Amino acid sequence: MSRIRRFFAFALLGFGYGLGPTTHSLAAEPAATERHSLWSLSGKTNTVYLLGSVHFLSPSEKLPQAMEAAYADAEGLVMEIDMDDLDPLEAQKVALELGMLPDGRTLEQELGAATYSTVAAKAKEIGIDPAMLTRFRPWFAALTLVQLHLIKMGLDPSSGVEQRLTARAASDGKPIQGLESLREQLGILAGLPAEQQREFLMYSVEDSERATKEINSMLTAWRAGDVETLDELLAEGMEKYPKVYRPLTVERNRKWIANIENLLDDTDDYLVVVGTLHLVGDDSVIELLEKKGHRVRQH
Repeated sequence: MSRIRRFFAFALLGFGYGLGPTTHSLAAEPAATERHSLWSLSGKTNTVYLLGSVHFLSPSEKLPQAMEAAYADAEGLVMEIDMDDLDPLEAQKVALELGMLPDGRTLEQELGAATYSTVAAKAKEIGIDPAMLTRFRPWFAALTLVQLHLIKMGLDPSSGVEQRLTARAASDGKPIQGLESLREQLGILAGLPAEQQREFLMYSVEDSERATKEINSMLTAWRAGDVETLDELLAEGMEKYPKVYRPLTVERNRKWIANIENLLDDTDDYLVVVGTLHLVGDDSVIELLEKKGHRVRQH
């Protein structure tokens, strides 16, 4: 599996912040061959659904009926961050605070002339002026380039799963809780060692044609609830880059478990929406819940 596929998997399926209603029931069992990136577990008197999110989708893509039904069944939503209370101006302020280099430093100085030339060429290919990236830290430049590539493919952050459900929850009067703050989330990337930040950036500028094909493969796996393929995306990255992937996935999964278990003591049903990579593989949210004795069912 290529390095770029792991990086795009992280951006598309693993990290919740993008820099950018039905009344059906889940009572009926899905067909034996039909699976989705959706799971559920039962509390004392309620149900908690776990939905694997894709953060960028085509505006024309409809969510599977099983996901629509889970949303309809839930009285409240839980996301990586509290999307309905997210102030766009404050979000921009935090992102720039964590993503900008100190005065007097440039991205070219951080990378060296040869590496920066490659990054600048990628920026021009996507259609942006490389000068836009001059003051960005490598992690922020990488995330920007990946997201712009996804947008060029016709995928839209405002059509991602969280954004769609946030808009609907506001209209339907369903509250949203957050598992972490935006500052905590972006702080994980900002806290990566300089070497790992540079690696992330270089992954983002590899062959665009190959990247596009692999992104489509990821989306196909997400639509089918193909746990094996999704697990593979995470497992290789974890094996090769544990210092990067562990804080981005496993450590966050472990922090979230207590909050998810607390939902099981409520009388309301909940829909928990997190990046799909948090729900597959070793030490995933699913596995950690199962190790604590909960029976988790994939829909």
